[in-house]
Amino acid sequence: MSEIINIENQNSVSIKGATKVCSSTQNQSVVECGDTTIVISGSDLEVKKLDLENKEVCFTGKIVNIKFSSKTQKQPLLKRIFK
Repeated sequence: MSEIINIENQNSVSIKGATKVCSSTQNQSVVECGDTTIVISGSDLEVKKLDLENKEVCFTGKIVNIKFSSKTQKQPLLKRIFK
């Protein structure tokens, strides 16, 4: 499933496709969407809606930055050394 992100006036963000909320503070929230991790940074962040059954989460506050990263499988140390 792909993720859908809606941002409204830098004051709210809703994410569809969320599988897990890893952490949430007033300054940063981390959400997993399958193989993608989404980091939302800002101030006064607050979870307004959390419905993991329908894979939806909504945040309000001053949204400053949204960062995406893919989960990559870490290779064993020896495999990285002896390429």
